[in-house]
Amino acid sequence: MRAWIVSVGVLLSVLLLLSACGKQEEGASGTASGETKEVTIDAKNFDFDVKEIKVKKGDTVKVTLKNSEGNHAVKFEGYNKEVKGNQTITFVASKTGEFNYICSIFCGDGHNKMTGKLIVE
Repeated sequence: MRAWIVSVGVLLSVLLLLSACGKQEEGASGTASGETKEVTIDAKNFDFDVKEIKVKKGDTVKVTLKNSEGNHAVKFEGYNKEVKGNQTITFVASKTGEFNYICSIFCGDGHNKMTGKLIVE
């Protein structure tokens, strides 16, 4: 009986170790195989200073949002990622195409003008 318990314990330990080795970044739908692209977006009422972000598939995208005026957040459509003011997010560009990013906090009459594009080649 004791040998059986030890065997189960060893097996569970090995499975736990293997699952930790294959762990991906939370929320990532792919693995990083390229470079890291760091971008800081400065948000002012009704404007992002970065209108376009170009990366390659497999690149890690690190986005910091700075709110110079007002309260804003940036949502990356197609990636289900959002960064709030004075915070940073990181994700892997695992899908090719063009993906809009928008201000996800209503900030007034010009809110719908706060857009940009993530281009993954």
